[in-house]
Amino acid sequence: MSANVPPATSTSAPPEKMRCLEVWGGNQATDRQFEMPGLRVWIHSRPQGSALGGGDVYYVSSCASGRISRVLLADVSGHGEQVAGLGVGLRDLMRQNVNWVKQTRLVRAMNREFSRLAEQGGFATAVATTFYSPTRSLSICNAGHPSPLLFRQANRTWVEVVQQSSRPGKFTNTPLGIIDQAEYVQVETTLEPGDLGLLVSDALTDARNTDGQALRTQGLLQILHELDPGEPETLIQRLRQAVRSRYEGNLSEDDATILLLQATGSNIRFVDNLLAPLRLLRGIFDATSISR
Repeated sequence: MSANVPPATSTSAPPEKMRCLEVWGGNQATDRQFEMPGLRVWIHSRPQGSALGGGDVYYVSSCASGRISRVLLADVSGHGEQVAGLGVGLRDLMRQNVNWVKQTRLVRAMNREFSRLAEQGGFATAVATTFYSPTRSLSICNAGHPSPLLFRQANRTWVEVVQQSSRPGKFTNTPLGIIDQAEYVQVETTLEPGDLGLLVSDALTDARNTDGQALRTQGLLQILHELDPGEPETLIQRLRQAVRSRYEGNLSEDDATILLLQATGSNIRFVDNLLAPLRLLRGIFDATSISR
């Protein structure tokens, strides 16, 4: 995947406009930010040590009109060529599902894609989010990954997004590739302008507090409540500093990835709306070519 991921750049740079039908991502070190209709996304990732590529795989995409923006973070056991190959498969699945609002179709396909990893004794967790700008709705699907966190501008509070099983006795939202018939359900919410969403790899939740105990989600929430969310462009950097200061070795013993989303309230450009049908036809053609 190295050919798809440019070198890391500073998060202080202006955001890049995500093009319609664009899919971007990889598993290398990066600091990038993108702007889509109604949404801004910051992506920070650092593989463990001096590795060129890590086990954290991230992708962002935009549909034919820009209405549907998707953000994906997967944590794959392993490194190097194995992860790179699976990352290419994820990129293709993102392309095939780029115009679908409902993302459970994507996650079920990811579950099948990762089955060969389970056969080799590995596993993967993932969290997928889909933002639909006309209604400012955010759908979240979690496959065994650390819980996403939401900041509500109205009450200035961070909360954990917890998913429940849709039917008792069914395997729901399990890590990818473990159970063929696993169900993946979504949490639906609405983002108001200024609201934030945070996705992290387990390097953050497994980091230690000052007492040597793992932070887990509650410890991470405590740190976030100590940070001012009013400057989201520096929040990732400040969060990393706060976690690293808690205990020696934090964020240096595993791949560490943080994705931050902010609802902006911006609208779709008229030209993108006008050209959407042509882009949709091209997307269908590209998806058909990939599946052959």
